Amino acid sequence: MIIDAHQHFWQFDPVRDAWIDASMGVLRQDFLPTDLAPILAANGVDGCVAVQADQSLAESDFLLELADRHPFIRGVVGWVDLCAPDVEEQLARYAAHPKFVGVRHILQGEPAGFMARPDFRRGISLLHRYGLTYDLLVYHYQLPEAIDLVDAFPEQRFVLDHLAKPVIDGPPDPAWVRNLRTLAGFPGVSCKLSGMVTEVPGYQWTAEALQPYLTVAVEAFGPDRLLYGSDWPVCLLAADYAAQFAVYRNFPGLDSTGCFGSNAERIYGLPPVTH
Repeated sequence: MIIDAHQHFWQFDPVRDAWIDASMGVLRQDFLPTDLAPILAANGVDGCVAVQADQSLAESDFLLELADRHPFIRGVVGWVDLCAPDVEEQLARYAAHPKFVGVRHILQGEPAGFMARPDFRRGISLLHRYGLTYDLLVYHYQLPEAIDLVDAFPEQRFVLDHLAKPVIDGPPDPAWVRNLRTLAGFPGVSCKLSGMVTEVPGYQWTAEALQPYLTVAVEAFGPDRLLYGSDWPVCLLAADYAAQFAVYRNFPGLDSTGCFGSNAERIYGLPPVTH
C-alpha cells in the first residue's frame, strides 16, 4: 500500500489564505478530496495524510470531516493551540478521533526563540500522552532550535517536513548537512521526502539537482525513518503530481523501502483502512 504522507486541502479564502499571494496563482482555488482522488489513483497511491495549512481549530475540524467522508484520507495532522492554557482539553478532544494522528504548528513563520517558550514546550510535552506525533515545519536555518527542542523530549515522535527546506541550488550547504545529521541522530525523529521541487530558485528543478539533497537525507535517516510526501497542491507551483512523485520513486534504493507506505502507517499510527 502506497501512502502520500503530506498533502493539503482547502477551500480558498483570500483573507485567511493570504500566504497564497499573487505569484501563486495556481493555488488560488479550492483543492478538495474529489480533486486529489483521481490523481492518487492515476499514480497508484492508495491513501494519504492530510496536513494542516491554517492555524485554527476550524482547520482540524474541516480535515477530520473530510477524512470521515473519504476513506483514502488515512490520517490528519491538524492544529491545536499548543500555547493555550486549555491545550490538554483540546488534545483530548481531537485525539479521540482515530484519524487525528499528529499536530503541526507553522514554526517557519515564528520568530527566533519560539521553540524555547515554556508554554509551547508544555504543549509539546503532552503530545506523547495522547499518542500524537509532532510535525516540524522549519527552515534550514531554524534547525539548531529544532535540535534543541527534540533533545528536550526524547519520548516524543517528531517528523521533519520537507527536509527543513534547504535552498536547492548547487551542492548542499554544509551547515544544513551537519544539522540534518545531528537531528537524525535522535531515534524519535523521522523525515519527509517532500517539498523539494519548490525549494529550487525559480522552480527550475531537475532530478539531478535534487539528487545530492536526497542522498544526504537517505544516508542520515535510513530506510525506516523516511516518508514520501507530495506536498500537493503546493507542488503544483513547480511540478505536477506525477513529476514530483517520479523523483522519489526513481531514486536508487528507495523503492524497496517502507518510505512509500509502511513507515507512514507505523510512525503516524494510522488506523486500518475502512470502506
